[in-house]
Amino acid sequence: MTKIYLNECGIICALGEGQEQVKARLYAGQPGVAATSRWSEGRELALGAVPGELPSVAHLPLHLRSRNNALALAALDQIRPALQAAVARYGASRVGVVLGTSTSGIGETEQALAHHVANGALPEEFSYRVQEMGSPAELLALELDLEGPAYVHSTACSSAAKAMASAARMIRMGLCDAVITGGADSLCAFTVAGFSSLESVSAGQCNPMSANRKGINIGEGAALFLMEAVPSGGQSVELMGWGESSDGHHISAPDPQGTGARLAFEQALRRAGVAAAEVDYINMHGTATPQNDAMESRVISALFGNEVAVSSTKPFTGHTLGAAAAVEAALCWLAMQEDNAQGRLPPHLWDGAADPALPALNLVPPGAALGRPLRRVLSSSFAFGGSNAVLLLGRPE
Repeated sequence: MTKIYLNECGIICALGEGQEQVKARLYAGQPGVAATSRWSEGRELALGAVPGELPSVAHLPLHLRSRNNALALAALDQIRPALQAAVARYGASRVGVVLGTSTSGIGETEQALAHHVANGALPEEFSYRVQEMGSPAELLALELDLEGPAYVHSTACSSAAKAMASAARMIRMGLCDAVITGGADSLCAFTVAGFSSLESVSAGQCNPMSANRKGINIGEGAALFLMEAVPSGGQSVELMGWGESSDGHHISAPDPQGTGARLAFEQALRRAGVAAAEVDYINMHGTATPQNDAMESRVISALFGNEVAVSSTKPFTGHTLGAAAAVEAALCWLAMQEDNAQGRLPPHLWDGAADPALPALNLVPPGAALGRPLRRVLSSSFAFGGSNAVLLLGRPE
C-alpha cells in the first residue's frame, strides 16, 4: 500500500502566522481567543480572530477576492517554494488541490448587502461568485498554475479532515503525484449569528470538558500541507490512516452513544494497522458544548482508556469550522517534528472543574511532555449532520 506523507505545512490562526509563532504561543499556554464585537454588533464575544494584516487579494479576479482566500494565501506563502518545486517535479497536471471550507466569501456578501441597504445597489466590484465553496481550491490552482483536480469539501467541521482523506485517495489511485490539502475558513457575522441562535456560543473563553462549559468560541484560520507518496526529510509526517462515518442522528446534535464517532476512530486505526494502545496523544474535537464533550469523552474512554494524553486546542484557536481539522492536524504535525524530542504536548486549557458525569480523561496540563518523541497521534472532527472524521498521524520509520 502506498504510504502518504505530509511534507510541508503552512498555518495561520488566532495563535499567529507561521510555525514558529504558533508553536511559541501553544506551548506557552497563551490562548489566541479574545473578546471582540467585530462580527457581533452590540455584543462582545470571545472569538479566535487572526490578528494583523492578511495578504492582498487585489491581484485576483473579483470572485476570488475574499478574506477566506486571503487566509489561504497567507498559509500558501509560507510553503510556496516547496509547492512550486513539486509542480516542477511532477508537472502541473499531476498536482491537485483538495481543501475544506464552510464560509468561503459569505463575509464579502454581508458587506455587499450592507452597501445595498445604504445605497440601493450592490457595489460594482461585487461578484456573487465569491460565495462559491470551491473558491479556495480555484485560488490555489490559479496561484500555482495547476492543471490537476481542484475541489472543496464542505461538510461543516469535518470538511478539512475529509479533504485530506480524499487527497490521500487521489494519490493512491494514481490520479496525482502530489496534492495541496488542508482547509481555510473565515469569521463572518452570518456564522456567529447562526451558532448564537443555537445557544452554542460561549461569551468567554471556551472551557472544554469542564462542568462549567457553555459552548464554543468560533475562530478562523488556514492550514495547508504538501501531500506526497515519498517523504522529504526529517520534517515529514505520515498520514497513516483516516476514518469517516455518518451518524444519521440529528442535523446539529451528535449521537449521544457516539456510534459513528467510534466507527471513525476504529477505521483510522484499522487502516493504519495501529492498536489503540500505540496512540500517544489525541487532539480532541473538544468543542466545549455539553453534548459533544459528553459523547467524545465516553468514546475515547471506551476505546483508549483514561491514560492516553488528550487535549482540546480550541481555546487557543477557536473553532475554525471547515478549517478546524487542518489547523488541528497542523498542531499535531508541529508536535511531531524533530525539534520536539521531549514530546511536548498541546495543553488543555480549562478551569479544572471536572464534570463528574464524564470519564476522567488524562487532560494535558500546560508544560506536560512524554519525555520522548510522539510516534502516533489522532485528531478527531465531528460535524453537523453527524459527519465524523478522524486522522491518524505517525512518525516515519
